[in-house]
Amino acid sequence: MTEKKQEIVYQGVAVSSGIVSGKVFLLAEQNFVPLHKEVPPDLRKKELDRLKKAIAQTRADIKTTSLKIDEMLGTNYAKIADVQLLILDDPIMRKDIISMIENGDNAENAVYKASDKINRSFETIGDEYFKERRFDIQDVSKRLIENLLGGTKQSLANIERDSIVVAHNLTPADTVSIREKFIKGFATDIGGKTSHTAIIAQGFEIPAVVGLKNLSRAVKSGDDIIIDGNKGIVIINPSAQTISVYEKEFDIWFAEHQELEKLKDLPAQTLDGVQIKLLANIDNPDETEYALKNGALGIGLYRTEFMYFNRVQVPTEEEHFENYKKTAQRMSPFETVIRTIDLGGDKLSKLGFLNIDEESNPFMGLRAIRLCFKYPDIFLQQLRGILRASAFAKIKIMYPMISGLQELRMANALLQRAKDDLRKEKIDFDGDIEVGAMIEVPSAAIITDILAKELDFVSIGTNDLIQYTLAVDRVNETVAELYEPLHPAILRLLKKIIDDAHRAGIKAAMCGEMAGDPKYASILLGFGLDEFSVSSAQAPKIKRAIRNIKMSSAKLLSQEILKIDDIKEIEKLLN
Repeated sequence: MTEKKQEIVYQGVAVSSGIVSGKVFLLAEQNFVPLHKEVPPDLRKKELDRLKKAIAQTRADIKTTSLKIDEMLGTNYAKIADVQLLILDDPIMRKDIISMIENGDNAENAVYKASDKINRSFETIGDEYFKERRFDIQDVSKRLIENLLGGTKQSLANIERDSIVVAHNLTPADTVSIREKFIKGFATDIGGKTSHTAIIAQGFEIPAVVGLKNLSRAVKSGDDIIIDGNKGIVIINPSAQTISVYEKEFDIWFAEHQELEKLKDLPAQTLDGVQIKLLANIDNPDETEYALKNGALGIGLYRTEFMYFNRVQVPTEEEHFENYKKTAQRMSPFETVIRTIDLGGDKLSKLGFLNIDEESNPFMGLRAIRLCFKYPDIFLQQLRGILRASAFAKIKIMYPMISGLQELRMANALLQRAKDDLRKEKIDFDGDIEVGAMIEVPSAAIITDILAKELDFVSIGTNDLIQYTLAVDRVNETVAELYEPLHPAILRLLKKIIDDAHRAGIKAAMCGEMAGDPKYASILLGFGLDEFSVSSAQAPKIKRAIRNIKMSSAKLLSQEILKIDDIKEIEKLLN
């Protein structure tokens, strides 16, 4: 008699929505640390030649992946492979490898040690996007070592159709294979929302959950599995009761998915006819198609930090220009709001752009607009790139972490300098380009009435505003429960910011996570929020929420909520 297997539930990070069930195909992780072999002086040139051939083969492999992604999803997504090519050709990493070989190390071990050194430097970086890039470094180094050894990694070639892949990590090449084999979904031990695998999964619309830690060590091929890409849950060997529950969950999800699909081309308009602008937040150009597909009418927050990754020097003006021009043209005739760099000392010190000392609290240190003032040449390059791109499509500029009027005026002075220089050089740009600021620091929220007089719009960054106002680190598990968007202080601040903007005759947007939660839509509408800028995946849900609310009712609700001083009572009224 076969022993009944125990149901195990894992909680991870949902990166691509949908619910699927099937059989596990385990893509085993190839963990190996190459042994050090002392190479005699007369054979070191031969070892360098081996490295050169392996690099050429790895480059060819990556380009093949890029072509496949281009064919399936378009050029936008294919650029994901370009990051791996940059890593492969990184001069610092290459120099380290060659130096080790010239000093007697074998090529495989030199590659391993050089990549491990870079990976360890990424461990203390707080930003999720930058943390994710270490997996690209690992992937490139593994490919290179495999090609040096003349072996091949475990293949998906023999996988059965409709299987569900479980792996420690998946490379972009693996994800392409998954699509080619019509695999139903996947789950990985590592990864986050900004990983390349996650972005490709969204493009393919394959349900996926990542960040499951040790899942791949707890399953074997053939196990039954359910992937809930909506909640980030993976269930191994589900019971009959769980299967029954998820059959109903799937029916509900599928019906909702169909309903949200119908809303794509409908306006974000309240029941009593008030039009609200719904925009998308993006982290890189690859997300523009996903934003449009989900019904966003523009980009309300384009985070530009990805351009500074894996480089020995900052991006050139030309790189900024080409990137913003292409992104904005893809979104045209809709607007693209480009946030100037929000990098901090914790990232730059690791990436080697500048000689910045480690900071004990980098999130309140030399970051964002403060960094731009310390290194104005970096800021001016980006501003010139944005301005030049504005001649080709509708672009707005937004400054992060403005804390007072002096900072705003300093930023605008540098912007004016960039404009003056472009005029002297007879280079076209939008002379009426709109300029806004993120309201994410309590001091800026308190004086929004003053700042608004010198701005064309404001956008509320609730993530930082809430944690700075409540003195709560929202990623610290011991105090995360104190991070409360419905705190009366937060609600009063939000109302004040929006009112101050309107009194100055400008619009108020919100690009923080609060804007992407349908639970808060009625309050924000009642406060008078003009624009919601949310993740592309959340856009249909926010549109549905807006279309099911009367503005008159939302205003009455928000007025009542502002009178309540207890969070639980606020939640009760909201529910």
